[in-house]
Amino acid sequence: MTDQMISADVIGEHNKNNEVALASDYAALGENLSRRGIDIEAITQKVSEFFVAVPSWGVGTGGTRFARFPGQGEPRGIFDKLEDCSVINELTRATPTVSLHIPWDKTDPKELKAKGNSLGLGFDAMNSNTFSDAPGQAHSYKYGSLSHTDAATRAQAVEHNIECIEIGNAIGSKALTVWIGDGSNFPGQANFTRQFERYLSSMADIYKALPDDWRLFSEHKMYEPAFYSTVVQDWGSNLLIAQTLGEKAFCLVDLGHHAPNTNIEMIVARLIQFGKLGGFHFNDSKYGDDDLDAGSIEPYRLFLVFNELVDAEARGVKGFHPAHMIDQSHNVTDPIESLISSANEIRRAYAQALIVDRNALDGYQQDNDALMATDTLKRAYRTDVEPILAEARRRAGGAIDPIAAYRQSGYRKKVAAERPAVVGGSGGIV
Repeated sequence: MTDQMISADVIGEHNKNNEVALASDYAALGENLSRRGIDIEAITQKVSEFFVAVPSWGVGTGGTRFARFPGQGEPRGIFDKLEDCSVINELTRATPTVSLHIPWDKTDPKELKAKGNSLGLGFDAMNSNTFSDAPGQAHSYKYGSLSHTDAATRAQAVEHNIECIEIGNAIGSKALTVWIGDGSNFPGQANFTRQFERYLSSMADIYKALPDDWRLFSEHKMYEPAFYSTVVQDWGSNLLIAQTLGEKAFCLVDLGHHAPNTNIEMIVARLIQFGKLGGFHFNDSKYGDDDLDAGSIEPYRLFLVFNELVDAEARGVKGFHPAHMIDQSHNVTDPIESLISSANEIRRAYAQALIVDRNALDGYQQDNDALMATDTLKRAYRTDVEPILAEARRRAGGAIDPIAAYRQSGYRKKVAAERPAVVGGSGGIV
């Protein structure tokens, strides 16, 4: 028996008031798709089996380099975070796992696992932090971590990642995501080659500590906090890392970690082609690593990414099972609402990609018919698949309109009364 943060009665009453309209919309969409040779039930089943992990850090209010303005009822620690994550899953039935960040979420693994079990939550990839200093650590990461010129600093960063593996192993995680802020801010500050060699050597030590059934995800980022160069700057560097380390090493694609107008969907296709796509951090961006809600700026790009994923799924690519995680910072919205919205937008893109007429698309591509090929994609993207998403939620015990049900529940007001308010603003993204 799991603890319910949102009363089943609240969800049940909400659904009762919306199920007639949903049934009508679902039937209409089913008829439309049937004329196109698509079985709506098959799509609904696949959508209901698609899950995305929520980030523990995402349920707190974010900020920028300049300021952070606290929100009401912010989680005080990892157990409050898990309760907020449970709310998201109870309403969407799309987020049954949580991705932890160490040392932010560090506590007794037995207590973590027990709390997760009580809420019906599992744990996805672990995330290490060597991009900022933790209280009491012996060596600073100001000038790098895994690629630092000082061997003792590198060893400390390696040990931290191994500790993340140990914690993750105790709570049921099966992957470690490594993102570092190492790089340089001025030309000549670092030797690019030696810096990358030191990074590869450190990552090799982490790789050796991986359990046999784990995967290691390396994450590339164009800039920030280093602004002249970063050690893992792009997907090419990332691919080299994964190929150098071994068969358990893969590339993680964060949608915000690219220059504007980068063809991310082609990067995804390349990584799939060479068997090194590990997974995603879903978010959206306008200018850089904005960490905005998934699908809020470039929903068509999100669809095009999923078009590549569904293509690989349809082709039965060997060993294809990417991890799906959200990585966002919520500065002006209720973080729970943003994560609910993002989980639904990610499922929407998946559903739209599932209804692409792949036989027709392949024929147009073979005939070099550019107009009809792109129109085939647009037809799927323009289809309103919301009834499929809502029906998948309803059948799994979630809410037909999860944000409306969340607001009706009064959860934010309740936790605001229980959790001490954070006084004053601060700098920093988390």
